[in-house]
Amino acid sequence: MSPTALRPPARASSEVPAPRRRLVLGLLGLAGALAAVSALSVLVGGRWIGAEVVIDAVLRFDPTSSDHEVVANLRIPRTAAGLLAGAALGLAGALMQGVTRNPLADPGLLGFNAGAAFAVVCAVGFLSITAVTGYIWFAFAGAAAVGVVVYAIAALGREGATPVKIALAGAAVNAALTAVTTAVLLMDAATFDQHRFWTVGSLTGRRMELVAQVAPFIAVAAVLALCTGRLLDALALGDDAARGLGQRVGRVRLACGAIAVVLCGAATATAGPIWFVGLVVPHLARLVTGPDYRWILPYSMLIAPTLLLVSDILGRVVARPGELQVGIVTSLIGAPFFILLIRRYRLARL
Repeated sequence: MSPTALRPPARASSEVPAPRRRLVLGLLGLAGALAAVSALSVLVGGRWIGAEVVIDAVLRFDPTSSDHEVVANLRIPRTAAGLLAGAALGLAGALMQGVTRNPLADPGLLGFNAGAAFAVVCAVGFLSITAVTGYIWFAFAGAAAVGVVVYAIAALGREGATPVKIALAGAAVNAALTAVTTAVLLMDAATFDQHRFWTVGSLTGRRMELVAQVAPFIAVAAVLALCTGRLLDALALGDDAARGLGQRVGRVRLACGAIAVVLCGAATATAGPIWFVGLVVPHLARLVTGPDYRWILPYSMLIAPTLLLVSDILGRVVARPGELQVGIVTSLIGAPFFILLIRRYRLARL
């Protein structure tokens, strides 16, 4: 079967596949932008630290220098956490939209983030597990359990799990879990104090130990996600057409869903539940790449951490001497931006 056989047909002017050379140049440009934003993330903070000091801290770390301590133990781990969480959310959003063929599907709307957050809060509040090595498994379990529950609810009835029913079931489960999580936090002052910033999505205070714990999960899941482009392109043609092309639709959905669960669980364990990134970023990628998931996935993996780090930097700058948590900034930016996106461009039919 030729590679072009799995390529979905163009369906709107904004979905026309872009030339390969332009797409490669776009990826290189995004990689450069992400590198620049990462450097800015290390430079900007509550305390002014010059670029030469930052370079010194990286190349010749001096444990007696407070500036070096800030750079090495706070800003670099925070930036690394943003890179990992952003890449995971971008890929998870693209996967979920491809699997469900629903332009509104994302880890937040479908309840994955809420499930992971609920499990983590329960682990901290009821089991006194505070180390990421302990609660990351609860994050995975929570995200996976929500995926099963949402699909089971959506599958009820004669039509089965249609994209609309999955979105509605996910929204309902998401709302219920968010309410229960809030209730647990309000009943336990110690847990609330420890996780009040985490529950709105935050990169503050992330340590390199946390980054090292979640990095292997996200790296493996990201590689697997990038390999699913052709499978998602086949699903985009419809279940019958995908079966005609030799795809086992159920297994493809199960595998992609499992990868999305790992990405969502790791991202939530790293930065808490962050909204809109997984929803908006695949649409931004699609505006450039067209409907081809072989390009949407890597574009999403680069755009999402760029957006997350820019939001984190804005949060540090606009509320000095304090700061806004990144989850609040992404929601403030994401909501009006998504409305503008809907008004100016017709959302792609997936």
